[in-house]
Amino acid sequence: MSAPPLAFGAENPTADCIADSAGGLTFDLDAPGHGGEPAHWSAALVLRRRGATGEDEVRLPLTSNGEGRLRAVLPSTVALPEGRWDVHVACGEQAPQRLVPGVADLRSLVDRRPGPSTSPLAVRIPYATKHGNLSLRSWLRAPHAEAGDLLLEASGITGHGCLYRVGDPAAWLAEAVVEARLRRDGDVMVTAAVTPDGQDFTFFLSYDELCAPWHGGLDVWDLWLRGPEGTSPVRLARILDDVADKKQIFTYPARDVAASYAPARVSPYYTVDNDLSVRVDERPPVTA
Repeated sequence: MSAPPLAFGAENPTADCIADSAGGLTFDLDAPGHGGEPAHWSAALVLRRRGATGEDEVRLPLTSNGEGRLRAVLPSTVALPEGRWDVHVACGEQAPQRLVPGVADLRSLVDRRPGPSTSPLAVRIPYATKHGNLSLRSWLRAPHAEAGDLLLEASGITGHGCLYRVGDPAAWLAEAVVEARLRRDGDVMVTAAVTPDGQDFTFFLSYDELCAPWHGGLDVWDLWLRGPEGTSPVRLARILDDVADKKQIFTYPARDVAASYAPARVSPYYTVDNDLSVRVDERPPVTA
């Protein structure tokens, strides 16, 4: 349960949000009607995908919730392409207004473990933008490789994960490897064996292998899970919780490595899309 943040544009309507474990969201708000009834038959909650090139918009009708407020429901079955969606309220001919986040009940998202299914995994996390408006971060993935604990050991990184949205996770993982792909040159990669345990798996990435092609500056390795022949590789990511942006929240210490080119630092991190990557960078000089 999170309290509403202070927001610019506080005159805009406020929406409370409840998440369910299947990926659905329920919004309750006080405007634009009176006494819990919409002021116009067309009153709707409007989701607009940020940066979309076309008419990427989802409209959800607003109805009375029986408690003096208006309600809109986004079921998990409604496809919401990956991205950031800004939340508005629209009524009649009035210009849509951005909504301000109220109370967000996201407890059902914490340590979420989806059940067996091969349908795409829908994840939607509401959050407050830097301007205090309400937006959603949406993912839609099948299969999905959820990144778990990471252990930075003396010689490399031991990673844990869990595979979802395949018919037989154990069989899929039996032929899987983790691929670290060098972002500046997609033809360069480091492969790590996977140790499966049901739908869970572990892997080990060597610092020496990650540092071998490094020649100063910053190198970034993106981590993928590659399964049996004929299947598409899956990006390792951490999305099954209530944190929309993990880059500044889930941080890991850098390990010093005596790379062949120069002293280096290696550290895993989450991208702006909550995908798992690894940095190799120059070690700062030691100051007296």
